[in-house]
Amino acid sequence: MDFFEVINKRRSIRKFKPTPVARENIIKILDAANWAPSALNLQPWEFLVVTGDKKNLLGNNYGKIVDNYTKDWDEAPDKAFMPRREFMQFAQIYGGAPVIIIVLVAAHADPVYQKALLESASAAMENMLLAATALGLGGCWMTGPLEGETYLRDVLEISSDREIVAITPIGYPEVIPNPRPRLDPALTQKVRWLS
Repeated sequence: MDFFEVINKRRSIRKFKPTPVARENIIKILDAANWAPSALNLQPWEFLVVTGDKKNLLGNNYGKIVDNYTKDWDEAPDKAFMPRREFMQFAQIYGGAPVIIIVLVAAHADPVYQKALLESASAAMENMLLAATALGLGGCWMTGPLEGETYLRDVLEISSDREIVAITPIGYPEVIPNPRPRLDPALTQKVRWLS
């Protein structure tokens, strides 16, 4: 797949086939993440690859978060990017993905330095999602589960000197959503040319 085709085909996948993902493909995805640009070339990211019982524990907890978050969606359906019941099903099993990857960085007291670490890890996360797409896999950049950060730290044994940046399920897409329209697709409002 051509690079720009990969970018245009990447979607937030929320429903996965139960097909296992080969370890070699997970390594390829993580290698792509590891080649991301980073501030001062610190390459500060770390990755947790979660499967099996631990993955199920994460789903149970995220299901509770989503249940609370969406409790009034029946009264305010305009908030819903997907029906509440579908969102709940996704959360409880991370869409049925066989693998979940969590991106971490070191926690730093200096907010400027911390911002650089988070931005670097975000570049790694994007590389990961593009690599998954190129391999016929899918993911979904998620921060919602971080509402249960204390639980995540306990179950995954993440020390307080690490910050959790984002989470993505990884698997073969069962449903690939249509592309969502780009805001300002002609880039007439988001871009200013200066000279």
